[in-house]
Amino acid sequence: MLKALRRGGYRAVTLEGIARRVQRARTSLYRRWPSKRHLVAYSVLSEMGARPAADTGSLRGDLRAIVATLRRAFAGPLRSALPGLVADIAHDVELADIIRQEVLETRRRSMRAAFARAAARGEVRAELELELLLDMLTGPFYYRALFGHASISRRMADDVVEYVLRIAARRD
Repeated sequence: MLKALRRGGYRAVTLEGIARRVQRARTSLYRRWPSKRHLVAYSVLSEMGARPAADTGSLRGDLRAIVATLRRAFAGPLRSALPGLVADIAHDVELADIIRQEVLETRRRSMRAAFARAAARGEVRAELELELLLDMLTGPFYYRALFGHASISRRMADDVVEYVLRIAARRD
C-alpha cells in the first residue's frame, strides 16, 4: 500500500487495486477499514508503531525507543510516500483528521506517557511545554523525510534525544 502511495500519491491508491494485489475481495477490506482513508492511516501507523515509547525505566531510554521507531519508519517506503501523503492531507480534511487521530495522536499519547513516567521518577522539571517538546523530538525526522536535505542517521537521532533531555531536565 505504501508503495502505491509513493508511486502515485493518495489519489492513486484504490481499495480495488489493493484487493487485487493481496488477492482478497474488496468487501473484505471494507469490513476491516471503512474507507481508503482509514486503510492509509492504518498502514502509516503500522509502519511507525502505535506505542513508540517503551517503558525502559529512564526517559533517555524511552526517547531513544521513540526515535528508533521514526528512524525505522523513514528508512522504508514511508519516507518516499510521506511528501505525497502530506500534500493530499492539505486538500482532504477527512484524511487529515484520520491521520491526526489514528496516527499522530496515538503516538503522541504514548510519548506523553513516557514524560509522565519521567515526571513520576523526578527526571524532568514540572513546567515543561510538553506539546512543544514532543514536536521538537519528532519534527526533525519529518522535516528530513519530507525535504531530503539531510540523512536520518543514528547520530542525528541520538543528538535529538540529548537536546530534548537538556530542555526537559530538572534544574535543581
